[in-house]
Amino acid sequence: MKITNITAYILRTPLGKERFYSSQCAFPERNSLLVKIETDEGITGWGEGGQYGPPEPVAAAIKHVLRPKLIGENPMQPVRIWEELYAFTRDFGQKGTYIEAMSAIDIALWDICGQYLKQPVHALLGGAFRQSVPTYATGCYYRGEDYLDYKGSLAALEEEARSYVDAGFSMLKIKVGLLSVEADLERVAAIRQAIGPDSALLVDANHAYNVHTAIRMAKGLEAFDVRFFEEPVTPEDRSGYREVRNATTVPIAGGECEFTRYGFRDLILQGCVDIAQPDLCVTGGFSEWMKIQALANSFGVTVIPHVWGSGVALFSALHVLACIPPTPHTANPVALQNEPVIEYDRNPNPLRDELLFTKLEFEGGRIAIPQKPGLGIEINPSALSQYGQPF
Repeated sequence: MKITNITAYILRTPLGKERFYSSQCAFPERNSLLVKIETDEGITGWGEGGQYGPPEPVAAAIKHVLRPKLIGENPMQPVRIWEELYAFTRDFGQKGTYIEAMSAIDIALWDICGQYLKQPVHALLGGAFRQSVPTYATGCYYRGEDYLDYKGSLAALEEEARSYVDAGFSMLKIKVGLLSVEADLERVAAIRQAIGPDSALLVDANHAYNVHTAIRMAKGLEAFDVRFFEEPVTPEDRSGYREVRNATTVPIAGGECEFTRYGFRDLILQGCVDIAQPDLCVTGGFSEWMKIQALANSFGVTVIPHVWGSGVALFSALHVLACIPPTPHTANPVALQNEPVIEYDRNPNPLRDELLFTKLEFEGGRIAIPQKPGLGIEINPSALSQYGQPF
């Protein structure tokens, strides 16, 4: 079997009045990048990358640099292809655009392998430890034009938080970092009151703080039984991560902006995180994920992947989550304790909800692991035409 064609699709849809804010910026639209890889045996694989910024640079890297290297290659050798592409781009692409492009390509190649062998990707990765995975809702962003008026929005924030519990989620991740520490702790207190003591609460700053402010926030979060504090400082500040981690009892999470086994090697060896959060569509795809997971496991670091983007990203993440062993092993794994969980962003996202004919199966706060060959997805061509354009 040989690769005959590779097409990158830029996905984009405005959110209008439904836009939302993290500590870093507004989200006026949803965007991402898909790649379609076609073969001479009629099997087509799909992958995703380019989620964090404009997808055009990633699409250009695929079309003009990587695609010519791949036409005619055997798609059944994704690990070899990954290593050769990384060696080819090492001098100019160790992080960022080229790794995101390689992530999309790698996911699509594993999709092809699974379809050809009539096995789900998680079977090819070594086998599933579970048939479903616990979910946590990501919500409670800053909303509306008057988002700085946090006191006026506390009632709406509480109502939003309760809606996730009512929908069956027992875990909720919220945003901080856009306001002062004092203001955000008021928001955290309101949310904790709304969801009660039995729901797990996770907090994400999107690297909003310097070290001293992050420590103040972490100390404040200890009173609300927060299960992890995500990206307290900027991704480059490894010593800052270590300082914050050493100053609090709240577990520190990070890594969504990190790339490849080499980035996670440094993050873990320098004692930065309790929880590593590689994003499959950013850090190198399935081939690199296996190496990151093995590295983290050998140092006792929990892996909870970051998930963003379209339905392709979400289904891809389910396959790796199926393959994470309980760490450490027990006869009765518990979510966030030694059982992995999956992120499910609750903001509007047509790219997730409409792009696939394949639908997620929710039951009891868990999502079923796909069992069909490859990624187990079917693209909705009308949605692809509506939200995407070939580059």
